[in-house]
Amino acid sequence: MSLENTDPTTTETWKKLEQHYKATKEDPIKEHFKKDASRAEKFTLRWSDFVVDYSKNRITDETLRLLLQLAEDVKLKKAIDSYFGGDTINQTEGRAVLHTALRAKESDSIMLDGQNIVPEVYAVKEHIERFTNAVISGESKGYTGKAFTDVVNIGIGGSDLGPAMVVEALKFYKNHLKLHFVSNVDGDHVQEVLKELNPETTLFVVVSKTFTTQETLSNATTIKKWFLQHGTQEDIAKHFAAVSTNSEKIAEFGIAAENVFPMWDWVGGRFSLWSAVGLSIALAIGYEHFDALLKGANEMDEHFKSAEFDQNIPVVLALISVWYNNFYGAETEAIIPYTQYLSRFSAYLQQGIMESNGKSMDRNGNRVIYETGTIIWGEPGTNSQHAFFQLIHQGTKMIPADFIGFKKSLYGNTDHHNKLMANFFAQTEALMNGKTADEVRNELEAKDMPENELRKLLPYKVFEGNKPTNTILIDQLSPKSLGALIALYEHKIFVQGVVWNIFSYDQWGVELGKQLAGATLNDIENSEISDHDASTLQLLQEFKS
Repeated sequence: MSLENTDPTTTETWKKLEQHYKATKEDPIKEHFKKDASRAEKFTLRWSDFVVDYSKNRITDETLRLLLQLAEDVKLKKAIDSYFGGDTINQTEGRAVLHTALRAKESDSIMLDGQNIVPEVYAVKEHIERFTNAVISGESKGYTGKAFTDVVNIGIGGSDLGPAMVVEALKFYKNHLKLHFVSNVDGDHVQEVLKELNPETTLFVVVSKTFTTQETLSNATTIKKWFLQHGTQEDIAKHFAAVSTNSEKIAEFGIAAENVFPMWDWVGGRFSLWSAVGLSIALAIGYEHFDALLKGANEMDEHFKSAEFDQNIPVVLALISVWYNNFYGAETEAIIPYTQYLSRFSAYLQQGIMESNGKSMDRNGNRVIYETGTIIWGEPGTNSQHAFFQLIHQGTKMIPADFIGFKKSLYGNTDHHNKLMANFFAQTEALMNGKTADEVRNELEAKDMPENELRKLLPYKVFEGNKPTNTILIDQLSPKSLGALIALYEHKIFVQGVVWNIFSYDQWGVELGKQLAGATLNDIENSEISDHDASTLQLLQEFKS
């Protein structure tokens, strides 16, 4: 079963949303609070240890009603059933989209081509558990009999971003192993990592579905050559593991069969951290915490599958994003986590969101006449307050933002955490309320500023406010809560793709540059240069001169 193909702009609800936008677009959010004392509670969703307050948005009851009707118009419920049911919703690649199966319960039955895939998933999880327990305990040793101290993940894209983000996010829970990530084909990058390592005590995990990805294989080959300066070809079997499907190439490389973990074509790279791609996560924090990460994601999956749309966190957040993207013309969204642990979170979501929904063709093969994927960016607060918040507060662009915070810190430093969270709450309030000219005047008069100076300075200190935000408040950062948070954004991606009538799970746009790079590498390495545009030809000649 495939997804319904509905151009959202042809629905009556879309036309009503356009009219509603014109009628309400200038309404101040703070006035909505004055008119409705119950607004905060009404526009807050509570699930597990998550509180999601979306009341500081340019929406009314009618906005939400229309957006929820739009979800019905595009048959979102049916699409969700197809998503979880193993239907071939990645139609351009002829694949199901079942990363959710990687965190399913063992008792679940998820059928694909007539086979229940859950036992296969759990067999791989048991392999991950055995392998990681042996490495962490020191039972598994390097070629000189020493226990491992370092692990290097070699991958790119989803084979790097997800594991790197989670390992950083859950650093509080990590064990004695030191994790390193090599992704960029930049030779300086890999050399900087290698100079910190002892070959006798380092385990390398090569993550590449085909075992042919240029960046990953170049880095793996360079690392192998470095290793062979110390150990032998036979020693590779003890120091290298692979997450791949290409058994022939893996064997040629010298990796032992018992250190090979499979990947499935029904798991897209940017959603693969839940699979054996997350091997480095399990090595860093232990299998028990890795499993808790999966369980948190599964709980969010169940919420997304079963909750009514008006109480469904991914659905509501996705529809609000569509509201800003398609009616207000907001091109970007900021994601601001108020914890340093989530410093890689926005970068991780950039791939998930922009690779998924950065599409210009609809599911009927027609070019869309409306905006699709949003541009995602962000950094941790409070650092970001001293950087780009100026643009959000007083710039000319509307930038909806998600603020993510935690009630309790991990180390229990109440003084620091209270200051952090004071900023967290104050920023969303300031973005909404702004500061009027009268308020600025009163402040400056209280400082006895002369009138002529006051009039000159006053306009620069006015904040128009009415800047929309969502607040996601979670009890504490844990493997389980992180799993749920990541899954929340995964499902938000799905809902947006359904509304926009696009295929969210292919990435043909990634392929073109790869193809051209191969031909261009030949031009760089050989004396003759093939046909290029004048600019590229000039640059190649300059590089080779």
